[in-house]
Amino acid sequence: MKLGIHFMNFTHPDGGAALRAAVGDTAVAADEAGIVRFTAMDHWFQMEHFQTAFDPMLEGYSVLNFVAAKSERVQLGLLVTGVTYRHPGLLAKTVTTLDVLSGGRATLGIGAAWYEREHRALGVPYPPVAERFERLEEAILICKQMWSGDEGQFDGTHYHLDRTLNSPQALSLPHPPILIGGSGEKKTLRLVARYAQACNLFPGPDLARKLDVLRRHCEAEGRTFDEIEKTVYFIYDVGPKGEQANEVIDQLGGLAEMGFSAAIGQVRNVWDITPLEIIGSKVIPAVASL
Repeated sequence: MKLGIHFMNFTHPDGGAALRAAVGDTAVAADEAGIVRFTAMDHWFQMEHFQTAFDPMLEGYSVLNFVAAKSERVQLGLLVTGVTYRHPGLLAKTVTTLDVLSGGRATLGIGAAWYEREHRALGVPYPPVAERFERLEEAILICKQMWSGDEGQFDGTHYHLDRTLNSPQALSLPHPPILIGGSGEKKTLRLVARYAQACNLFPGPDLARKLDVLRRHCEAEGRTFDEIEKTVYFIYDVGPKGEQANEVIDQLGGLAEMGFSAAIGQVRNVWDITPLEIIGSKVIPAVASL
């Protein structure tokens, strides 16, 4: 079981001026702890079910490029890029830039987008859900074409590119891994089986069934189920002094038995850095062989 952290709280007790050091220190500590992924959100407004839309939020790819400069090993990606937020050609270029400057550590995390309020507020088109999924599939195809070296046209239903030139190419081969976020059984998991190297699911009583659905989609698409990395969102709460570390280890063990090979999530009190050190010293060694 591999562990990743999801950086989503930019409301620092010392204000926005403290974020540079806080994000940088967290990146260094995660690297040193043996955490393998560092993800951020792709939002312009903070999510209202977490805090309020008025709380601070930094742009995701800018955060990842900053973290790339502060770290050496962690894989970097958004959990997940909203397909509506960037034209796919520019998205491919953005992820390529992150991959090159990080030394081949970029992941394309992508999904159909959902936060209507920030779209409306900033004037970004917010198509109906069926169209967003159509755009999601086309965006993945465009990125794959740009990373393949094919400089030809792309003529889809929603996107038309005259030339898919991408220079320099990404360092990751054959391209940065594609992680599709979401658990929709008819569309999202089918796209995972068709295109992705990884998926990310949210915890709940139906997790095992979601994996079974993904397995069936893989069979229909001619993919091997085991070649797709199954990741799950997780909240790490080891306690101020690590007194809850064993509980976290047991929870991760249950997820590993279910078939998940990685957990990515929020760390309680990550500002203090101590929780990351506890995860590195107690949790990671205990779950490494799961």
